[in-house]
Amino acid sequence: MAEPPPLRRTRVIEAGAGRVDFEALLAEQTPTVIRGLGRALPLVAAGLESPEAAMAYIARFDAGFPLTVFTGRPDIKGRYFYKDDLTALDFEAERMPLGEVFARIVARLDDPDGPSIYVGSTDLDHYFPGLGATDTLDLAEPMFADHPPLVSIWMGNRTVAATHYDMSNNIACAMVGRRRFTLFPPDQVANLYPGPLEPTPGGQVVSMVDARAPDLDRFPRFAEALAAAEIADLEPGDALIYPALWWHQVEALDRFNVLINYWWNKVPAFMDTPMTTLLHGLLSLRDRPDHEKQAWRAMFDYYVFGDPRQAGAHLPPQARGDLAPIDAMRARRLRAKLLQRLNR
Repeated sequence: MAEPPPLRRTRVIEAGAGRVDFEALLAEQTPTVIRGLGRALPLVAAGLESPEAAMAYIARFDAGFPLTVFTGRPDIKGRYFYKDDLTALDFEAERMPLGEVFARIVARLDDPDGPSIYVGSTDLDHYFPGLGATDTLDLAEPMFADHPPLVSIWMGNRTVAATHYDMSNNIACAMVGRRRFTLFPPDQVANLYPGPLEPTPGGQVVSMVDARAPDLDRFPRFAEALAAAEIADLEPGDALIYPALWWHQVEALDRFNVLINYWWNKVPAFMDTPMTTLLHGLLSLRDRPDHEKQAWRAMFDYYVFGDPRQAGAHLPPQARGDLAPIDAMRARRLRAKLLQRLNR
């Protein structure tokens, strides 16, 4: 098997005493580790004391709602993925109270080869009211006031989230335990060998390649992805900011791990997800003759990917119709028009 190339390290800045300019960091469109950004948070201190102290601290804020919990057999080695035929997932999902989740983790706390337990993307304010008031980052910039982030908590033992992308920008703060992110820029999609559109382990397409031990004989183009990749290692209290659509594999490395993350996107709420467009593109464009697809590529560049003002600039305002800037009302009309065409 071919050996993968060494990976470069993600840029690191120190949190220091001043305010972090998240908007400026995001504008650079490159991942950045902010060392020590959450170091003073109480949950970080509890986690440095012991896993049990961190669990006791979190339990103080438990609202009592059952959590969605994923469990994996020891043989998957914590990586939530597919069964061999790719039509089903290799882990189980169930609902259980927080106390049972923690009891299961504590029972195998010193067993590195035991089953994996994972509570993913759980709304912090709903399930742990009050924790957000004491253990979240100070995101006071106007950017966040205009586009409030979705704040989620992730908990478990040693687990691996297979390489995937998110459609929002992300700030991920390691609260308890160490985390390793392996990050790939969006233009590496073809070299990541994406899996099925559905089912998926967590709602998004995942790479078929395990970035920890890639099989470059089976997936040779992954070597190019690794050449563009970078690794971000987070200690408790460190945060990582990275842009939307960057692919990332996430490894929780310790006996008990907690991460709080912040997803946000600077787009109006009335905008649809581009995944809808991609799915419709599969239906309407993918299997057309190549010369037609190239013509439609030029059309999309003109109407969608180019300057948004270009297509309507030579028309009087009253004649621009759908080419005018999109607002909530025009979005509703476009959506109705699309539904009418799809329901033929």
